[in-house]
Amino acid sequence: MNKLRKSQSGFSLVELMIVLVIIGILAAVGVPIYTGNIKKAKQSEADATMGMIRTQLRVYYAENATYPTNVVAATEDAVTDVTVLNFVAENLTGKYFAAASYTYLFETATTFTLTCAQGSVLDADRILDEAGTFAGGNS
Repeated sequence: MNKLRKSQSGFSLVELMIVLVIIGILAAVGVPIYTGNIKKAKQSEADATMGMIRTQLRVYYAENATYPTNVVAATEDAVTDVTVLNFVAENLTGKYFAAASYTYLFETATTFTLTCAQGSVLDADRILDEAGTFAGGNS
């Protein structure tokens, strides 16, 4: 009988449980890190696109000494509705945000606000002003 047991190979229940505990610990550490990196990637896409829009607005300001007014004064418009910026919707569409996610609000001749709507992607709306200051989102 003793010879029979020695010839059998495999893992004991204790060894399998130890492996499962190690896998559980790795998953408990890895999943939050992965989720945090995904949030950073989404925020980075919003920031990069709003930075590109801000650059175009600054070029417009340099040429005209004012920022473009909205199509309907004192309301927010999709950036693609501000036709003087020459943005095509496809240029603003990324992996996480569509072109319609970005809105532009003309405040005064020297100030504006860009907003990236949170949707289901960000924790809150991401906002950029003419000075390049970000607010909201996952910050």
